[in-house]
Amino acid sequence: MDSFFTTKDSLDQIISETLSDKQILKTKHILTGWTNIVIEVTTDKGAYFFRFPRNPFWSRMIVKDAKVCNFVDGKTSYYTPQMELHYDSKGRPFSVHKKIEGYTLGDRIYHLSHTAITGVAYDVAKFIKELSSIDLKNAPAEVKMPLSEFLHELDYEHYDKHIDADHDYIKSQDDTKLVHGDLNLGNILLDENDKVVGVIDFCFAGTGNPQMDAARMVSRPVPEQFEKEFLAEYAHYGDTSEVPRMRDAWKHIDAGYAEHIRQKFPEINLNQL
Repeated sequence: MDSFFTTKDSLDQIISETLSDKQILKTKHILTGWTNIVIEVTTDKGAYFFRFPRNPFWSRMIVKDAKVCNFVDGKTSYYTPQMELHYDSKGRPFSVHKKIEGYTLGDRIYHLSHTAITGVAYDVAKFIKELSSIDLKNAPAEVKMPLSEFLHELDYEHYDKHIDADHDYIKSQDDTKLVHGDLNLGNILLDENDKVVGVIDFCFAGTGNPQMDAARMVSRPVPEQFEKEFLAEYAHYGDTSEVPRMRDAWKHIDAGYAEHIRQKFPEINLNQL
């Protein structure tokens, strides 16, 4: 039996059953979701995001996403989703969380003032520091999955062609600190005043070197001023010597991902790469 979902599944019915105590006003498919089929649902009691995994690997990882989100909740200065994990009648996992109002940094990055860029750079660096400082002694096993193991499995089990992601190097940087694993512009949320209010999507999260998160932030195109400000802020918290090599590793991972998506899911929007 399949453990994942496709667009041919009766997703509207699953959504309706899950939100049976609410009136659904509209639904919207988010075309940037590559790990999951993402649907935004507006109800009379607020908006929610549903995530339906696209394959068995992401079915396992969505369970981890929920475990990490709920473990991290309240442990940083920034909002993280309070994730509900559900299973449909076939035992397939999917997640639901209430929408965080705001804009992604990806939507705003090229419209920010100098002052706003400085503030966002400070907040993102602070988030990495706070996340990596969380005590993992009582964390669920899923939270302690090394980022190096996740990336290795992603490559060898998910991509059609193996990518030059420098897995030996990434493993050599293993650490016991919590990292987000996919800290990119689309996963950082700003309010109407361009202040960082939240961070989402912990599907890649696990243990590793916090520099992997710093490198991830600058592995995709960003304004030169933001990169300079961000790396300067992060340097106040820790070492940045490995960021250049880690950034190259992330670029290779993204290149493999883009090829896979173009072949398997052409409907997905890759504009943020």
